[in-house]
Amino acid sequence: MPTRAAQLFSRPLDLGGLTIPNRIVMAPMTRFDSPDGVPSDDLAAYYARRAANGVGLVITESVYVDHPSAGQLDNGSRMYGDAALAGWSRAVRAVHAEGGLVFAQLQHIGMVRKAGDPPHPEAPAVGPSGVPMDGAVDPSGLPVDDNPRRGRAMTQDDIDDVVRAFAEGAATAARLGFDGVELHGAHGYLIDQFFWSRSNRRTDAYGGGTGSRARFAAEVVAEVVAAVRGAVPAGFPVVVRLSQWKSNDFDARSFDTPEDLGVVLDKLADAGADAFHASTRRYWQPAFAGSDLNLAGWTKKLSGKPAITVGSVGLDNDFWNSLTGEAVATTGIDGLLDRLESDEFDLVAIGRPLIADPEWAAKMLTGRKNEITAFTAAALGSVH
Repeated sequence: MPTRAAQLFSRPLDLGGLTIPNRIVMAPMTRFDSPDGVPSDDLAAYYARRAANGVGLVITESVYVDHPSAGQLDNGSRMYGDAALAGWSRAVRAVHAEGGLVFAQLQHIGMVRKAGDPPHPEAPAVGPSGVPMDGAVDPSGLPVDDNPRRGRAMTQDDIDDVVRAFAEGAATAARLGFDGVELHGAHGYLIDQFFWSRSNRRTDAYGGGTGSRARFAAEVVAEVVAAVRGAVPAGFPVVVRLSQWKSNDFDARSFDTPEDLGVVLDKLADAGADAFHASTRRYWQPAFAGSDLNLAGWTKKLSGKPAITVGSVGLDNDFWNSLTGEAVATTGIDGLLDRLESDEFDLVAIGRPLIADPEWAAKMLTGRKNEITAFTAAALGSVH
């Protein structure tokens, strides 16, 4: 008799014309294992092992699009350059050889970058209003003049260039054989900086009300959709990752009410987004007062699109606390399964448990949860 977890996780799902064989997703977790931006063979094998052990969909770590201000690290993956693309091609083939599906997560970090950061130290940080993302702002919310992370507000040419870079990155991913793309619009990176009123102080068509602050993201989605449709047949989903929290501010809220979130989702869905990945630190926490729905639940309810949930699945604390050495206890997932059974969301992204145990999905699907290797902070330093 299949376990309850197996019954719920094992169901296939149609996502933008692509069939995901089960409800388990490998969350995008950057390992910085790409010297000079080139994904290593170890990284390809790392993804393939998860696919071989029952993960229905692998979402890669963040991959910088081809724009000089997109990244901040030499060992961050890139979706440009012959060597990097060859590395990603090997990774895609490795996942497919194990019967898996893989999406590329495309990223521009915006004002998280500071002057002199690689891989293009000559490039300034750019963002919707030049507001730094490290908390060093004056009471008006504008950047402090001597802040080392200060950049500049994006011009229309900058916006057009970045939109084009996302579209070209998505088309490249499609040509390399990826099965879809995810656009990183969460955690205080560039797309999310446009959503957040604290970092978006523009007075033009890209700033002001919630709908105007969503314009940049909608343009990115529309251009990406057009680009991938020109590169591959139908059945290549475009997913957008969203969050309330920022890497420097866990209490931040881009969307104060469900209505605010709904405005953004409508614009992105109209632009062609097939699904949304709602990133939370703890999946069980309500997104808004007056309802037990988490952010993925609200996202699905408001958009009618498939939603991915994520956040401390099977663990009793969040990622950042575990980095500081705080003990991490393994917990049950009955509450998660209750929500999945009620169709609050459609897919479940797993982070740290899959870092610790590449067989996590297989063990869950075959009722061997007692054999799962527990997560420790040391697991973050290995690629196995």
